[in-house]
Amino acid sequence: MNSACFSGDFPSAAPPPRGIELPGADPAQAGRVRDLLDALALGPYVAESASGAGHAFALAAGVARDLVPGGDTMHLCRDLGLDSAAGSAGLEREIVLAMLAAPRPLRFASACEVLAALAIRRNTVLAARRTRLAFGTAAVERPPSHWTYDPGRGFTVLPGRPLVEALTLATQPGAGDGRLYGFSCYRASEYVLLLGIAQELERVNPPLLARLQRQWETRAIQSGAFHDTFLDEYGSIDAPLPLRYYVPGDRVWFRNPDARSSDASGYEGSWVIYLGNGEFANFWKQDQPYTFESKCVEMYHWRDAVYLDAAGDARIDEAVVEARVRETMADPQRRTAVLARMARLRDGRGVYADGGCLDHSRESARSVCPGSARIALPSARGAPHALQ
Repeated sequence: MNSACFSGDFPSAAPPPRGIELPGADPAQAGRVRDLLDALALGPYVAESASGAGHAFALAAGVARDLVPGGDTMHLCRDLGLDSAAGSAGLEREIVLAMLAAPRPLRFASACEVLAALAIRRNTVLAARRTRLAFGTAAVERPPSHWTYDPGRGFTVLPGRPLVEALTLATQPGAGDGRLYGFSCYRASEYVLLLGIAQELERVNPPLLARLQRQWETRAIQSGAFHDTFLDEYGSIDAPLPLRYYVPGDRVWFRNPDARSSDASGYEGSWVIYLGNGEFANFWKQDQPYTFESKCVEMYHWRDAVYLDAAGDARIDEAVVEARVRETMADPQRRTAVLARMARLRDGRGVYADGGCLDHSRESARSVCPGSARIALPSARGAPHALQ
């Protein structure tokens, strides 16, 4: 798995996809998923199976071989003529197709959770497309009409200001006065994911949204706690996902494999949202989303742009990065060499050896429906409790 893998260079054979799984033998639950597939005109692509353990829906083996060779989901729009940027229908088809291509089972407690996962992913992609921010790891701000800051609690929402509205105004300049607010890519990805979750909670679980609102009026959940509270991780260092397997709405980590440039604050790596159609969100240049190749090339050239500021801290000169990226992307031989170095699985934490920039896993929202929600928020006494 540590060899270069790009431009369609994949094994000719791969294990059949496992797709979506539902527990139990309730035909009504399977019927709701079947209705979703029919509504998206995906029935002909799917192999369905049932056992005492439950129902499974996955891409048929022949379909998977043609559409997702080696687990590559990045060309679904191209190969099927989908326009996932034009509206929800094409985007939802791409999301479900990629879920059906999952190399290991995506297990959902019910059809409600399948539909909610689809909606959260759609919401996340749409929000990420509209997000434009100013890069900053120290001096950061939020719209003062909806947010306040305390060093011990982080940025919290002012009482009476809806969380969905507050998140939207902080990340989408087109929804407010056009001002760009300062974020790190890590925090930006959290806001976009939280917005996608909160929008779906309005529809399926208002009581949980109310508790989430109260939480953000009290204390922000961020960094590792955010991951542990809101996200599931799919894939691992021992069982990595295919290098180009992505589902729209995934949060994706690209790791900087260069030790020296990774010392610059904010350049340890890059958190992005997969938008579909082979593109990843660019929170700083909204109209210039990354491709798989351009993201790898950009991160490679961070090593060429390191300098020390007056305080002796490592910094990255973005103008140098942009110039080097243009040169590499215009030189096919050089581009191929850079991708061969970067488009491979990353090394372990603290190791800078032969690994590339690609992570072993992807992250997406936990279940949210009443009776099966798996989001746990801190209680009033500080201990976590499950919210339904």
